Amino acid sequence: MTPKTFTQEIRLEDGRIITIETGKLAKQADGSVVVRMGDCMLLATAVSAHKASPVNFLPLTVDYREKFAAAGRFPGGFFKREARPSDQEVLTMRLVDRVLRPLFPKDYHAETQVMIQLMSHDENVMPDALAGLAASTAIQLSDIPFEYPISEVRIARIDGLFVINPSREQLETSDIDIMIGASQDSVSMVEGEFDEISEEEMLDAIAFGHEAIKAQIKAQVDLVKAVGKKEVRSYDEEEKDEALEKIVHEGTYRLYYDVAKKGLSKAERSKEFSEIKDAFKINYSEEELEEKGKLISRYLGGSQKKAVRDLVLEEGIRLDGRKTTDIRPIWCEVDYLPSTHGSSLFTRGETQALATVTLGTSREANMIDNPTNRGEENFYLHYNFPPFCTGEARPLRGTSRREVGHGNLAQRALKKVMPDECPYTVRIVSEVLESNGSSSMATVCAGTMALMDAGVKITKPVSGIAMGLISDGDRFAVLSDILGDEDHLGDMDFKITGTENGITACQMDIKIKGLRFDIMTQALGQAREGRMHILKHITDTISAPSEDVKAHAPKMINRRIPNEFIGAMIGPGGKVIQELQKESGCTIVINEDPVTEEGIIEILGTSPEGIAMVEAKIDSVTFKPKVGNSYEVKVIKMLDFGAVVEYTDAPGNEVLLHVSELAWERTENVSDVVNLGDILQVKYFGIDSRTRKEKVSRKALLERPEKKD
Repeated sequence: MTPKTFTQEIRLEDGRIITIETGKLAKQADGSVVVRMGDCMLLATAVSAHKASPVNFLPLTVDYREKFAAAGRFPGGFFKREARPSDQEVLTMRLVDRVLRPLFPKDYHAETQVMIQLMSHDENVMPDALAGLAASTAIQLSDIPFEYPISEVRIARIDGLFVINPSREQLETSDIDIMIGASQDSVSMVEGEFDEISEEEMLDAIAFGHEAIKAQIKAQVDLVKAVGKKEVRSYDEEEKDEALEKIVHEGTYRLYYDVAKKGLSKAERSKEFSEIKDAFKINYSEEELEEKGKLISRYLGGSQKKAVRDLVLEEGIRLDGRKTTDIRPIWCEVDYLPSTHGSSLFTRGETQALATVTLGTSREANMIDNPTNRGEENFYLHYNFPPFCTGEARPLRGTSRREVGHGNLAQRALKKVMPDECPYTVRIVSEVLESNGSSSMATVCAGTMALMDAGVKITKPVSGIAMGLISDGDRFAVLSDILGDEDHLGDMDFKITGTENGITACQMDIKIKGLRFDIMTQALGQAREGRMHILKHITDTISAPSEDVKAHAPKMINRRIPNEFIGAMIGPGGKVIQELQKESGCTIVINEDPVTEEGIIEILGTSPEGIAMVEAKIDSVTFKPKVGNSYEVKVIKMLDFGAVVEYTDAPGNEVLLHVSELAWERTENVSDVVNLGDILQVKYFGIDSRTRKEKVSRKALLERPEKKD
């Protein structure tokens, strides 16, 4: 029996069509949809348990996977099966998760999974731009409680014109690459990278993307109407006790408010907040705490949150005593680690990042082998967030999604200022040593200084800042350089990086239902002032990239040779290049440039003598004497019919100097004219037509004796 399907189309401005279809696949899921654009097809499913989980939060999992079969490829590696998600897949999961999570009911705690998989790939379609649309549509088709539909789009700007959901090839010529997540009424997520654009240009891109999202939301609504909207399921709501909530508020609100107003450090503040909680709980017996303990803890948290937020809105005072526009104290240091190729420390308040830079050859490039993207990165950044940076002892379970996301944001921020002709592969590692607000922006600042300390000729230094928001609907306050608690208790986390000329990257998450454009405009303007303040601390510490790499860091020399000489440089079985690396102490990498049909030789070494040895070998291998020129040679072998000579400027290049070309007079014995080790001049005649061998002559440079009568 052929299943009944329902379809809606979304027509983009350039005529391309996005199709959303349901009814054919994965019908046992609570909701499922296939989203198609060109030959790209995504299957999204949403399933949620009918019983609440015992945890006091929503256990939501958003999973995105790209199947190699979708691109007609086999997985790499020994086991021919997809394994752990790639960074690209993790980043897509985060993009979708950040838009969906705030829209589930606050008291909905059932295990929920949204799974998206790429089933068919199209080279001209980037599937991550469709993942948000697919996830939201699957939820809308289900009975899972969810406030309203959302969607996501990618916006590029090519030759001054905005493009919706561009191809990867189009992105290469774009000065904007931004992903936007939004509902019908407001933007809730932004993440992207830019070629130093202005705040106004960024707002224009967001507004353009929001209009495209509205059309995608209408298509979701129309599809649900065609299928028939399912009745939203009932669920076990959180236990409530309004009388207890009032008692907790009246007993602790003013105490929390007074502590928040003291401007204490994170540790001191946490201690006094805990004392308030403990003192309040003393009023209850063990039996009462056993029965109402979870409710009391929840209401205590609500009382603390309201006190902190009210303090900002009513008095403009923040937890650490700052005003809304103040930046925490900053100190910086470069060249902190003696053995790294570049290093820096950036400390802002109670957040500290230690960044290192390592320089290498193309052999150290980060290889990307995904179904939708293959290539390599010659600049990449890794971000580590160990438990001790927040004073915790928790299990180490490998690189987290958060670490992948924060590292990617910092990498995008700094990638824009990397030099076009950087000979190195550059790796930055950020170790977060302390964290109380925006360690990713500290990573950007530390990374900038470490690059300059390493002698990488970045075009401009980059700084970053995280902006927050406290709003009660009527009043609002935009906070510069937010604390960790302000991120947790606030309504927005808006990270912005840039140079003195413009924005290079951003990441914004909104926890409230909508963000007005006037608030976003104020946040961007306030952020620019903060970025410039932080940038001055950076440039006061190190004003420009070091003139050269450090003495112990490798120097990189790139040489190009005709392809015909690559074999001679490598030698049989790699013998020549292996011996040369051993003798010179250098790392030598040879690649072919398919465009120019040349060999590119990378020489990486710390010894100038070793580098000179490799360059001399290259000169020797590629040496081609020109017809008519004279060259200095050394006699290296004596033969009955001549002498084998070696060009002194190209050791290893030998040629026969025939006995007949030694002198104008008849030469009976070669040793009558030259001996082993002699240095002399010869003229080069090219290939002799008779012998088909190279011909050089000593006598051609001598004055010809007059003929005797």
